[in-house]
Amino acid sequence: MGRRKPGFRKNHYFSHQRKGKSPPPQSDDRKPYNDIVRENEKFVEYYKTQNVCDPEEFDDFISTMKKDLPSTFRITGSKGVAKKMLSLVERELITECIQNATPGKPTNMFPLPWYPDKLAWQLELTRKDIRSVEAYYKLHNFLISETEHGTISRQETVSMIPPLVLDVQPHHKILDMCAAPGSKTAQLLELLHSSGDPIPSGYVIANDVDNKRCYMLVHQAKRLNSPCVAVINHDSALLPNIFESLPDGSTQQVQLDRILCDVPCSGDGTMRKNPDIWMKWTPANALNLHGIQYRILRRATELLAQGGRIVYSTCSINPIENEAVIHRMLAKANGSLELVDVSGSLPGLKFKPGMDNWLVSSRNLEFYKNFEEVDEKWRTTIRPQMFPPDSETRAKFNLNRCIRILPHQQNTGAFFVAVLRKVGPFTTKEKRNETDNVGPEKPSSKGDFDERLPQNQRKRRRKDVYREDPYVFFKEGEEVWSDIKSFYDISEKFDEQCLLTRCHEGKKKNIYLTSAGIRDLVITNQSTIKFINTGVKAFVRCDNKNMKCAFRVANDGLESIYPYIGNCRKVSIPIDDLITLLTNNTPQNSPAIASLSENVQQQVKDLGPGSCILIYTEKSDDDQNDMQIHISGWRGTSSLRCYTTQHSTVHLLRLLGGDISKYDVNKFKPLEENPEATTSNEGHDQAPDLNGA
Repeated sequence: MGRRKPGFRKNHYFSHQRKGKSPPPQSDDRKPYNDIVRENEKFVEYYKTQNVCDPEEFDDFISTMKKDLPSTFRITGSKGVAKKMLSLVERELITECIQNATPGKPTNMFPLPWYPDKLAWQLELTRKDIRSVEAYYKLHNFLISETEHGTISRQETVSMIPPLVLDVQPHHKILDMCAAPGSKTAQLLELLHSSGDPIPSGYVIANDVDNKRCYMLVHQAKRLNSPCVAVINHDSALLPNIFESLPDGSTQQVQLDRILCDVPCSGDGTMRKNPDIWMKWTPANALNLHGIQYRILRRATELLAQGGRIVYSTCSINPIENEAVIHRMLAKANGSLELVDVSGSLPGLKFKPGMDNWLVSSRNLEFYKNFEEVDEKWRTTIRPQMFPPDSETRAKFNLNRCIRILPHQQNTGAFFVAVLRKVGPFTTKEKRNETDNVGPEKPSSKGDFDERLPQNQRKRRRKDVYREDPYVFFKEGEEVWSDIKSFYDISEKFDEQCLLTRCHEGKKKNIYLTSAGIRDLVITNQSTIKFINTGVKAFVRCDNKNMKCAFRVANDGLESIYPYIGNCRKVSIPIDDLITLLTNNTPQNSPAIASLSENVQQQVKDLGPGSCILIYTEKSDDDQNDMQIHISGWRGTSSLRCYTTQHSTVHLLRLLGGDISKYDVNKFKPLEENPEATTSNEGHDQAPDLNGA
């Protein structure tokens, strides 16, 4: 605990309660967004002087920065489901927007031209329009329910770019260094699973320095239901080395294939979404952030494998946070890093090349071309590394390979992206290994802990304040596993040691599944890495006297374990029966088996009570992207039902063409005027938890 400031009085704010007085006034400079004047003379003068765009475009650039940002979203999920969702968007949502457009203000909705397979869409409607205009309440309900289910992700347009240019493959070991709130992490997971493999060999490590924001990150990642992600909590610039085990029992440092550095920044590229930045903006913001941005990028370079790729990005327009950081890193790397030209990888994206010349300004807008010109009073905040390369060396850095996205080009926010490839050894250890031609060695027992920490942290060993519940992985011959394996006829190929619980003793309530890579990561690094969350819920305890197995299959992890489950608990269900089950999806109102089709009755005739898997298949026109839906169900004594959350129920009914009117609540009308509508989640499967015991 640090020293208190002079004049500090403990519990001073609450002293009025003891004296019977009114509480002291609290200062609050915040204003409603509608009242914010979107003007800042320093901002305009600064970027006009920096020549961030052509002079004839500058007025358009500033006027666009003052407008609200349009809404965008991405379609996610398997290829079959994504294709069906795309047809729904094209057929129903566009019609909805056109029919309910304000007179004289037509609503445009279109796929982003540079995003693959038309899976990202932009609406010429602001978030406020969608929330506050009654005509769009169905659109609002659609976005909320599908986002909660995980079928779409609401994400700013420019934020979608970094994961795409990272070039993720299913076998890659990926680190997201500053991951919260998690939209890019979710996109990385989608790319990792893009081959259709439910448990790819690669994984994503999502890190954030803020413990509370880590739980926002967990919520985002949980929507994707991937066993290949771990959320950790560390300062990115001081992230400990990560180790993995080898077949002989020794360990070696993980060489990461891909690293995303979406670093903390001044955020002036988000003024359209966060207009309060207009009031706060000053040139000093970038000067204060340059150092931490460089340290995060340097740590990423240390952790990256040779041949690996880093994407450095900010939502800032300022070259001090962008090209100056890249130039400083390239100069420090001395040939071990190079900028990659990705200008042709996203056809249809409009952007400006990176700047190779800029000025550095004090907070008073005193501009300097080099450090020698800087006034003595500014030399503690303006540093030599912030200046551009000189004319003789400028060409070798290829800073024009960076990508600058300005808001007036395609009606987006502003953004900066640079892609770096590691082409040679950077750390002292890498250089030593290359010189000696030896592989990485196991750390000695004496220096084992120090070896796992970055160089600048080794003498100040951190003691974590927070303690998460333990990660207890199954061992061979785990007591509860034999019943689960037998009941669901699970294949011998399934590795039960990738299952875990969050308690050492007592009944296991939830059982989670990780990939083999994540399991090894957790076991090998628990002493030095603070893991916040990992694993997808696979089985849930459901004690029932009529059930031979005490665990039912959870929808969260169903896709990951489905290939290993035998046919004995699988039921193919036609569309009419599935709609019936979804429409009557409560324990009190479960359809009787006798009311379902003869096909289903025959399949469940000899099926004992308990958890089962309901399978619906819809053929596609091309026979390549058939839509197959797997749902956790329950075979009762004489009834059959689905285990789905309300959002999942709405999503499935929407896909199948069922009636969702009772879920389409018009919040602008009193509840009595929505007689059919319901927000109840009674009897449905619980929403994904945060690995509760």
